[in-house]
Amino acid sequence: MNSPIVQLLVLAAIAIFLILRLRSVLGSREGFEKPPVALPESPARRSRPELEVIEGRPDRDITDHVPEDSDAAKALAAMKAADPSFTVRDFLQGARAAYEMILMAFERGDLAPVKPFLSPDVYGAFAQVVEERHAKGYKVEATFVGLSELALRDATFDPATREGEVSVRFVGELTSVVRDSAGEVVEGSSTAIRRQRDVWTFSRVMGASDPNWILVATSE
Repeated sequence: MNSPIVQLLVLAAIAIFLILRLRSVLGSREGFEKPPVALPESPARRSRPELEVIEGRPDRDITDHVPEDSDAAKALAAMKAADPSFTVRDFLQGARAAYEMILMAFERGDLAPVKPFLSPDVYGAFAQVVEERHAKGYKVEATFVGLSELALRDATFDPATREGEVSVRFVGELTSVVRDSAGEVVEGSSTAIRRQRDVWTFSRVMGASDPNWILVATSE
């Protein structure tokens, strides 16, 4: 066998050997790659942050809304002592929802859904206005746009009755138009946004089984 053929066979054998060797390495993951690392699971998101009050320090749930040494702050602290489930933050969130619900019920002239949340005096005053509108054949078309201001104005607490009262200032934005029985516009506009300024006072017996606050007074 001549020399060129021998050299060709040797080279072919070497090539086959290298191919088999590379295949054995590239075709296997063992010993050459680190095992996949599992990503740490993110901690479960809490439904709401805990409000921890450290003894000797101001209660931020209160001082974020009223001055630390004010009578309102003392009243709110007494409410929290009487009812540990009470927080100012949660109260204001509920007051925001109550304001929209009650205001729009009044504007539209249907107080039945909100009557349980109104004191007899407030309900009577609202109902009188609604009845006067109906007697004139007026109909109100209103849309709630939102709140541009919500602030805690004052708070009081009666330790004898455990009754707490909280006053809140609202500045609501809405569109409102009053039409007569013929559909003609008597007042307002369906496109212009009107600002409604109110101070509402809510009352509740702290620690009572009924969690609802009642609207007991309104003013501008």
